[in-house]
Amino acid sequence: MRSLLILFPLIGLAGAGLASESPDSTAFESTVKPFLSRTCFTCHSSRLKTGNLDLEAYPTPASVAQDVPTWEKVIAKLRRHDMPPVGLPRPDEAEIKAVTEWIEAELEQADLQAAPDPGRVTARRLNRTEYNNTVRDLLGVDIRPADDFPQDDSGYGFDNNGDVLSLSPVLMEKYLAAAEKIARTALFGAGPLKPSLHRLPSRGGKVQPSPTVPTEYDLTGLSLPNALHTTFRFPVEGEYLLRVILGGFRPLGSEPIQVAVWIDGAQVRVLDLDPVGGAAFELDRQELLGKQPEFRTRVTAGEHTLAASILHLFDGLPESYAGPNPSKRPPPPPPEFRPPKDATPERIEKARLAFEANLAETKAANEARVSRLEIVGPYDPVHAPTEASLRKVYACGHLHGGHGSGCARRVVTALAHRAFRRPVTSAEVEPFLGLVSAARRQGDSFEEGIALALQAILVSPDFLFRIERDRAVAGADPGYRVGEHELASRLSYFLWASMPDDELLRAADRKSLRKPEVLAAQVRRMLKDEKASALAVAFGGQWLQFRALESATPDRDRYPDFDNNLRLSMRHETELFFENVVREDRSILDFIDGKYSFLNDRLARHYGIPGIKGPEFRRVDLAGTHRSGILTQGSVLTVSSYATRTSPVLRGKWILENVLNAPPADPPAGTPRLDEATVGASASLRQQMEAHRTNPTCAACHAKMDPLGFGLENYDAIGAWRTTDAKFPVDASGVLPDGRSFQGPDDLKVILRADHGAFAECITEKLLTYALGRGLERYDKRTVKAITGRLAERDYRFSALVVEIVSSLPFQMRRAERVKS
Repeated sequence: MRSLLILFPLIGLAGAGLASESPDSTAFESTVKPFLSRTCFTCHSSRLKTGNLDLEAYPTPASVAQDVPTWEKVIAKLRRHDMPPVGLPRPDEAEIKAVTEWIEAELEQADLQAAPDPGRVTARRLNRTEYNNTVRDLLGVDIRPADDFPQDDSGYGFDNNGDVLSLSPVLMEKYLAAAEKIARTALFGAGPLKPSLHRLPSRGGKVQPSPTVPTEYDLTGLSLPNALHTTFRFPVEGEYLLRVILGGFRPLGSEPIQVAVWIDGAQVRVLDLDPVGGAAFELDRQELLGKQPEFRTRVTAGEHTLAASILHLFDGLPESYAGPNPSKRPPPPPPEFRPPKDATPERIEKARLAFEANLAETKAANEARVSRLEIVGPYDPVHAPTEASLRKVYACGHLHGGHGSGCARRVVTALAHRAFRRPVTSAEVEPFLGLVSAARRQGDSFEEGIALALQAILVSPDFLFRIERDRAVAGADPGYRVGEHELASRLSYFLWASMPDDELLRAADRKSLRKPEVLAAQVRRMLKDEKASALAVAFGGQWLQFRALESATPDRDRYPDFDNNLRLSMRHETELFFENVVREDRSILDFIDGKYSFLNDRLARHYGIPGIKGPEFRRVDLAGTHRSGILTQGSVLTVSSYATRTSPVLRGKWILENVLNAPPADPPAGTPRLDEATVGASASLRQQMEAHRTNPTCAACHAKMDPLGFGLENYDAIGAWRTTDAKFPVDASGVLPDGRSFQGPDDLKVILRADHGAFAECITEKLLTYALGRGLERYDKRTVKAITGRLAERDYRFSALVVEIVSSLPFQMRRAERVKS
C-alpha cells in the first residue's frame, strides 16, 4: 500500500491534505446527541422511522463512522436547511455548524482508514463527438460521419459516460458504412457527387411592420430580424449556387434593393434587385415575394456560417418617409379602383371605401426580408484526396505511388498504432496485411488494398472503443497504474475529445508521460492548442447546458426579437468565454463574475451595451453594466426559462446544480404546479410563487431555489434586461435559508463568489466526471476535496485544476481485479 500512496503526492493521498485529529468523543455526547434528540428524534426515531431513518440506532461515534452514506445525507440536509422542515423550530446556525463539522470529521477519519479506491471505468465506445474528431485527426478527413449516428445517451450529465454508451445493431451498420466512406475519402477523395438542393429557412425574429424610419440602424442588415443566419456543412470543395428567396414588401416608389450574402462573416456577393415591373398581386406596394436573386461561388468543404441580408434597408424610400438617401424615382401614379364584377352597388361602395382607406395608409418601411436560402451543388467538385490525408496514411512517404515491398507493412502498422492509440504487435497487424495481399491477388491496386485494410481498422473494437487492459493484482494494493498509452488516451480525450497526437504518443512510447513535470508541460501545451475548444463545446455545452439552445423556442409573440442570429450569438459568446478562461489560464471564479465577455453588435444591442458595431465578436469590458460571468449570459438565461416566461425555479435549480454543488431533490409525485393561465394576470410571478411556497410540500425545496432564481428576475426569458414584468415592477431581492440577503443580481454574485469553495468543488466534480467518463462514487470524495483544497493556493487557475485532475488517483489508476488464492 505504501508504495502506491507515494505515487500521488499532488492530491495528498498520504493524508497531508486531508488528515485531521480524531473527533472528540466527548463532543458527541455533549453536543451531537443532544442536538439529534432535540431536533431530529421527533421524526427519525426507532418508533417513527420517518423516511425509513432511525437516528437513535447510532449511539456511539463508531456507529456513525460505520454508516457513511446515511450521515453524508444528514450533513447535506442540515447544511442545505432541508431539515428540520419549514415550520418547525430552526436550530441556531452555530449549533448546526458544530454538529456538521463533528460528523464530517468523523467521516473523514473513516475515509482515511479505508483503502484508496481508484474505481473502474467501463470500456467505452467513442461517442459521436469523439468519433468525428478522431477520424479528423487520424486521417485529415473532416466529414463528420458520426452526425448520422444515433444520438448518444447521457449519464451523470455527460454523453461520454461508459455505462450508457451502448452499441446497437443500427449503430454497427452505421460504423460499417462510415468506415468505407472514410477510407475512400482519405485515399481517393470524395468521389462523384450529384448536385442536390438544400433549403435553409430563416428562423428569423418576428418583423413588426412599422412606417417609422429609425434615426440609426445597422446598414449591413445583419443584426435586423429581416436577415437570415444559419450554418451549413458543404460536403466537398466545389462551386455552389446560392439562391436567396425574398419576402415582404417595399413602399411604392422605392429604389431597387441590394441583397448581400456572407460566408464566415465575409461579404462574398451583393445582388441588385428591382421589384418594379415584375408580376405582383399587390398594386399599392412593391412586392418581393418570390423574388430569387442567385449566384455561384466556390466554397471549401466543411461547416460554414451563412447569412443573407438587405443592405441599407431604410435607404431609398420615398421622400415622405424622411429616411436617408430618399428615392429619386418620380412618384408612381396611384392604382385605380376596380369594382368587383357582378357586385351590388352597396358591395361596390364598401369595396371602394376599403380601397381608398388602404391607399391613404402609410405602408410599412421595414417589411422586406430574407425568407429562405437555397444551396444547389456541388458543381465542379474537387475529387482528389487532400495532401494532408495522404501524408497521414502513407507513412512510407510515397504519397503518389512508387511503393516498395515493405510499404504495406509500414503503412498499416503506423495506421494501426495511431488508430488504436498504442503500439501494435506483428500478430495484430497480420490480418490487416492479409487484406492488402488479398486485394492485390484479385487485381486491385496497392491503394485499394490499403483502403480495405483501413476499413477493417476503423471497425475494430480497438478503434471504436477505449479499451484499458485489466491486470490482476494480489495483496492489498487498491489497483494498478494504467499504461502510458492508456494515460495518453485519457488525457487527449479529456482535453481534446480526440486521439493523442504524435507528441503525446511519443511521450508515451518513451514512458515519460507519467513524470509530473512532463505531464504538466503536456497539459499546458494541450490547453493552448485549438483542439482544446472541445472543452468549451463538449464539456461546457453540457455543464452549462447551452447545447439546449438549439431546441429553445421562445414564444414569438412575447419575444419577437429572438431569431437564429441571436441564438447563434448567444452560444458563441459562452463558447468564447469558456475558451478564454482555458487559453488564458484564468481563474475558474471568472465563471461567476468575470467582468468581461465576447460580443458582436447583435448581442450587444440585445444586452443594451452601446458602441459595438459589426458581426465580429470581440472582447468587451462589462464594468458599469449588470453583466458578468456566465449567469447573466443569454445562453444560460434562455435555457433556464420557459418559452413564455422566466422561471425562478429553473434558474434557482440551475445555480444549485451547476454553481453551488447542492442539487435539490426531485419534486414528490403530485406536487401542485402554478396555474400558467393566471401568471402575471392579477399578481406578479413573485407573489404567485410566494403563495405557492405556503404549501408545505413545496416549501422545503423552493426556499432554496426561489431566492436564487428571483435574483435573476431582471433578465427576461431571453436574457434582456428589464425593470418591469408586464405591469408589475421586478423585485430581484432575496433572502437565502442561512439568512444572507441580496438586492438584485450584482449582490447575488457577491454571495456566490464568497461561496468559492462550493463552486470549486462543483466544477471539480463536473470536470472529474467528464474526465473519467464515469459517475463519481463515495470513494472519490477524498480526491475531490483534496483537489479543491489545493486550488486556492494556485489562484484557482484553470490549468491548476486540470493538472490536479490528471495527477489524481482515479485518473492515473484503475481498480484491480482480485486474484483468488
